[in-house]
Amino acid sequence: MIHWVYFPKSDSPTGMTLKVVEVFEKVAGEIESHSHKGLESNEALRLLALGLKSIGFLVERGKKKGEKIPVPVLFGLQGRPEKTFDVDAYHEEEGFVVEVEAGRGVVNNQFLKDLFQACMMHGVYYLAIAVRNDYRGANNFLSVKTFFETLYASRRLELPLKGILLIGY
Repeated sequence: MIHWVYFPKSDSPTGMTLKVVEVFEKVAGEIESHSHKGLESNEALRLLALGLKSIGFLVERGKKKGEKIPVPVLFGLQGRPEKTFDVDAYHEEEGFVVEVEAGRGVVNNQFLKDLFQACMMHGVYYLAIAVRNDYRGANNFLSVKTFFETLYASRRLELPLKGILLIGY
């Protein structure tokens, strides 16, 4: 089952947010972590790619140069990107990045790296992070959800993002 929550909780999810959720829901049976325990993030992204492309996202095709999706962070000489971060999927017009994580999503704090990088990216306003509902008996979705609830409730850190979609698969 796909679980999701949108932050800040005081805002309603955007139309694109709901479309991203629909993409996950359409392939839920193929990516759901309770049933597919060994599914790696790249395989989950491959299963999501067609749906994400159909709603206007560029999707990473592999780990080699030319297959990745770079999003600019800093610009240098002649306005060329000087520093970029690679993302799993990117909708430039909406300023929306999707990151799909598997086991290291929480164990290695990859979701925090995703958050930091999205905050640094030029023209990015929305971030979706997908993590496993079940990873070695732990619910990564609930762990990240608690983190974001604390982040927003404390109001100690103001993010430059308009919204964050957290998906558990």
